[in-house]
Amino acid sequence: MSDVAKIVILGSGCAGNTAAIYAARANLKPLVFEGHEPGGQLSITTDVENFPGFPEGVQGPALIEEMKKQAQRFGAVYQHGRVTHADLSRRPFTLEFDHGEKVQTRTLIVATGASARWLNLPNEQKLIGHGVSSCATCDGFFFRGKKIIVVGGGDSAMEEANFLSRFGSEVTIIHRSETFRASKIMLDRARHNPKINFLTHTVVEDIHDPAVGHVTGVKLRNLRTHEVYDEEVDGFFVAIGHIPNTTPFAGQLDLDQDGYVVSHGGARTNIQGVFHAGDVQDRVYRQAVTAAGAGCMAAIEAERFLEAEGQ
Repeated sequence: MSDVAKIVILGSGCAGNTAAIYAARANLKPLVFEGHEPGGQLSITTDVENFPGFPEGVQGPALIEEMKKQAQRFGAVYQHGRVTHADLSRRPFTLEFDHGEKVQTRTLIVATGASARWLNLPNEQKLIGHGVSSCATCDGFFFRGKKIIVVGGGDSAMEEANFLSRFGSEVTIIHRSETFRASKIMLDRARHNPKINFLTHTVVEDIHDPAVGHVTGVKLRNLRTHEVYDEEVDGFFVAIGHIPNTTPFAGQLDLDQDGYVVSHGGARTNIQGVFHAGDVQDRVYRQAVTAAGAGCMAAIEAERFLEAEGQ
């Protein structure tokens, strides 16, 4: 087991990298574990046009790489590894990783993010960032005047469809039944939107066309008639929820019913010395800029916590 670290940051998306920048500049020598999705959601995002300071936009992976370099410049150390078990019952905290390493740390920033739920269609992953998305507020602007499909039946799907109707020529919500999990107010709002259509008792079997390099259509199946047919479409949004990456902390950190970290004010968790940052706690905004801000907050709170202990 290595020497006890002052601070370990789990996750290397906008939240984790920003926390690393602030912690490194505070001379805390942060140790950053990149997680099972190095770079977070931005690593699979192409054009990012809403991050301040980039008037012409920036590629998601490039933005993440620049953040990482900035943190490394001030002394942050990055390692590959995904946390599989955490003992937060005593300090220093003990973390175990998928490659077998054990690390002890005086403070911990959990910035492990939340992974989008996907449909696991044959061509889905090939077209992410090329017409396939799980974030309307991130990518809706790119579909001005285009035909858009949203898959889902909950509040997220209704919210995404309403937002996308500002840009697309028409938006179709696809759901496998006529019964929706969405709240009445959200469902009514979507049903009264003249740009939104509903296609029920229908599932998506695949997305076209990786050979072209972007979404050109979808293959649909009617669950009542079993008819399979193609539909031309330009944008494909999956809105079936996210899975917060908090499994190693279950039973220790306070989590809500969906597994998101419950905040105890600022960036604090229920355990002293453990802080949260980004999508692992934020189920509302899920933006690169808000994740970066949360990473800043977590690092500052960790720095003050260690300072109060004379570290």
